[in-house]
Amino acid sequence: MNASEFEDKAEHTLEDLFDAFDEAIGDVVEVDFDNSVLTFELQDGRQYVLNKHAPNQELWMSSPVSGAAHFAYDSGQDSWKSTRGGESLWTILGAELKQLTGKNVTKP
Repeated sequence: MNASEFEDKAEHTLEDLFDAFDEAIGDVVEVDFDNSVLTFELQDGRQYVLNKHAPNQELWMSSPVSGAAHFAYDSGQDSWKSTRGGESLWTILGAELKQLTGKNVTKP
């Protein structure tokens, strides 16, 4: 994928995450998307931060549950996959936030 395709795909993914999580858990978690950085702030002050890392063409996530993770785009599965274990960004983020909030988030 070239740099422009990465930027488009990554930005679209972050926007989709913002929309889905804001709708599903926005009443119990502060969901913010500004300057291509997506943050979720829990009521106890812990935060998730997701952003693009263009040099590696990855999405990076900082999680108060699982720590730092990097996700590379898998075009065959149209999904951002962990560079460590292969799980999808949606799967990891959805499971962790369900654990913390008790609410499901459905991928659009």
